[in-house]
Amino acid sequence: MNDRQPDFYTAFKGTFSGVLRWEQLDSLWQRVRAEADEGWYLYAVGEPPPAVTVDAELLSQFIDEIDTLLRREHEEDYCGIVYADDLQSPTFVKIFDPNNLGVSCGYSDNPPLPGWILSRLRPADLQAPMPQPGNRRRWWQRLFAS
Repeated sequence: MNDRQPDFYTAFKGTFSGVLRWEQLDSLWQRVRAEADEGWYLYAVGEPPPAVTVDAELLSQFIDEIDTLLRREHEEDYCGIVYADDLQSPTFVKIFDPNNLGVSCGYSDNPPLPGWILSRLRPADLQAPMPQPGNRRRWWQRLFAS
């Protein structure tokens, strides 16, 4: 690994900007899709971290499905549950589960982990305190079954 490239944990703890409006989320997804060939890891926190990047088709399918899930289950007129290291040129995106927010913004000694991560860095295990709920695990497994 290049010495200048941060490791996954360092990047995870880095500075992130919140995606506040749904229109901003649309723009973020467009930017991620535009760099699909650059290699993105999809990580459902609580599952084993992936060892390989996904292809553009699976990345696009994930974005479509996570976007639908977020808009359906986050019953707000704003987004506020997706964070990126750089909104214009993202390499790391944290997506919080609308049904497990806890204190995702503001200060907390034990902030909740995101439900999903898109990263250009190979993920390391974040040691989720509890496994994902059954419905989320089935959703994730169905995504990769196709």
